[in-house]
Amino acid sequence: MKILALTAGAAQMYCGSCIRDNALAAELKSQGHDIILLPIYTPTLTDETNVAAHKVFFGGISVYLEQHSGLFRNTPWLLDRLWDSEWALKLAARRSIPVNPRLLGEMTVSMLRGEDGRQSKEIHKLAAWLRSEPPPDIVTLPNSLLIGLAQPIREAVGRPICCTLQGEDLFLSQLPEPYRAQSLDLIRANIQHVDGFAAISEYYAGHMCRYLGIPERKMHVVPLGVNLKGYGASLKLHTNCFTVGYFARVAPEKGLHLLADAYVKLRRETDFGGSALEVAGYLAPEHRAYLHGIERRIKTAGLDHEFRYRGALDRPHKIDFLRNLDVLSVPAAYDEPKGLFLLEAMANGVPVVEPRRGGLTEIVEKTGGGVLVEPDDTASLAQGIFLLWKDPALLERLGKRGVAGVREHYSATRMAARALEVYRSIAAQRTQV
Repeated sequence: MKILALTAGAAQMYCGSCIRDNALAAELKSQGHDIILLPIYTPTLTDETNVAAHKVFFGGISVYLEQHSGLFRNTPWLLDRLWDSEWALKLAARRSIPVNPRLLGEMTVSMLRGEDGRQSKEIHKLAAWLRSEPPPDIVTLPNSLLIGLAQPIREAVGRPICCTLQGEDLFLSQLPEPYRAQSLDLIRANIQHVDGFAAISEYYAGHMCRYLGIPERKMHVVPLGVNLKGYGASLKLHTNCFTVGYFARVAPEKGLHLLADAYVKLRRETDFGGSALEVAGYLAPEHRAYLHGIERRIKTAGLDHEFRYRGALDRPHKIDFLRNLDVLSVPAAYDEPKGLFLLEAMANGVPVVEPRRGGLTEIVEKTGGGVLVEPDDTASLAQGIFLLWKDPALLERLGKRGVAGVREHYSATRMAARALEVYRSIAAQRTQV
């Protein structure tokens, strides 16, 4: 199958969506399919071999300049190559780029307006390139925030469009008015130009049908999948220290503060000891004060020697980090639809303790690799961790179930097989119309 897959770069952040898109493309390539993974905004950053094309459309510099100055909306394409080049985008991406949705409302609305937005010149560049290439069987968008591209792409290639849904409702919910309402209206208006949607979990499929008004006949599910190379419980490290881990973006919605409070509660109120709380993940500039606040709480409790933040990790360091854990918990304070961190932990034999919400419930129940607790409940979270600390046999059983469950339900191979089913179904329906 010939597939053109767009993916949204996130500068220097290890982005779960980029990792997912890259893993899917890499697996499809390995199976002999003709797929181009085309970055939008910036080159993608992934902790695996990057299979994305070097050409970037809607370069972040151009998008920003065109948003804020009418002059750059009319510059010659040849001149634009100066700041659209890969080296210029990588240089710009080295700076810490705020990703707070409240600062990006106008640009979000403009991108969703498609050819009526301030980045219409970038759409014309993409359309011209598409017309110069052999047409694919299907084009996939990485999320509904880029649904404004659906109509011009369909007009350029005459092929079906599939839009992946993988967590953008959080971004939308944080947009200030009037940008949030405008964005939702524009997304809903563009649903007619998309032939099918692929949600990354059963939970998210139902949620987005209700949230955006997507017809159920257009909705499909392509569960997450991870590249399992290098993962395995047989190499898990064992020490005398019981290590509780957190591996995700460090932000309030991911719930590190809840985990820190649960850890303090365990140390103060139970015989839970000989332990440590290890944290890793991307920290945006706007969330540094949030992490510092957690560190102060830990220090006030006299436990600062048991807490460590290790920063963002590449793949080898990520695997080492996970293998040192006894349990992982990312107690999200919202209905997290994805949970890639759960799959990575369980693939390395690490049981998880997670709130019963969103796609997290789905992953834990399907794999059998963890314990579910009440959402936003520090006492319930502490009890779940304590249960595994007190029962090493249960800890081991859950670890083994998680390894088997991820391999059965959430491998990159299984993700690719399901994606192909969906793409072929969407393409066949378009042909019949």
